[in-house]
Amino acid sequence: MEARLTQVKALVQQALDQSLADLPAGDLRDAMAYAVTGGKRLRAFLVMESARLHGISDQAALSVAAAVEALHAYSLVHDDLPAMDDDDLRRGQPTVHVQWDEATAILAGDALQTLAFQLLADPRIGTAEARLRLIAGFARAVGAQGMVWGQALDIAAEAASEPLDLQAITRLQDGKTGALIRFAATAGPLIADADTAPLDDYARALGLAFQIADDILDVTGSEDVTGKRVGKDDAAGKATFVSLLGLDQARARAEALVQQAEGGLSPYGEAAGNLRDLARFVIERDT
Repeated sequence: MEARLTQVKALVQQALDQSLADLPAGDLRDAMAYAVTGGKRLRAFLVMESARLHGISDQAALSVAAAVEALHAYSLVHDDLPAMDDDDLRRGQPTVHVQWDEATAILAGDALQTLAFQLLADPRIGTAEARLRLIAGFARAVGAQGMVWGQALDIAAEAASEPLDLQAITRLQDGKTGALIRFAATAGPLIADADTAPLDDYARALGLAFQIADDILDVTGSEDVTGKRVGKDDAAGKATFVSLLGLDQARARAEALVQQAEGGLSPYGEAAGNLRDLARFVIERDT
């Protein structure tokens, strides 16, 4: 898996750099480029591997992978703003609104979001019908039915008189974190017009395991290693999987979800080895 992940990182960074190269020079382009540099690229990896499982070439899938990472970068830029999570460190660097200013960060996020949809219209992906399926699925995943809805629930929870319970935090994270992960994992069958259910099941479990791992790292991780502030959720009194379950039970829940994710890959046999390795990676990582 590591060699494939390294390959995907390089391909996606090159695609993103190329997509920004023709934009007018200035703070907006610089802030966009800054926001899309680095990161784990797990969502892009999901796109590329789900495409490979369905006989789709890297060349055809690359614009989809870049679109997912552009959208993810926009979500982080906006999530870090003072009106949202108010973070000053991301990927070991000052957040965009700290490096520039809030207005530039908002505009950079807006532009990255629209760039994502532009990338999904790339004819190299496949037929017009395939691209329409992707765009429709993407819009559902990242808008008021998915990621943005989850973020809205997160903001509402901060103002609530009582912390969220386990069911509510699972619902919140299934939107905020899980929706884009599910889209990325089902991109291959969407392009191929194949059954998305097995990879959707895999990704739903994977997304929750990923978030539990994030909550664990917020308690046990090091800022120098994670590249972002740790201990913020506890300081803010936010409900997390760790605060609700405790560290040991949170780790056990993440492990059970990984096993569930691995089980969802059974229709693909040995061909899904990289996706099985990814499921294990998300709970063993330190960033």
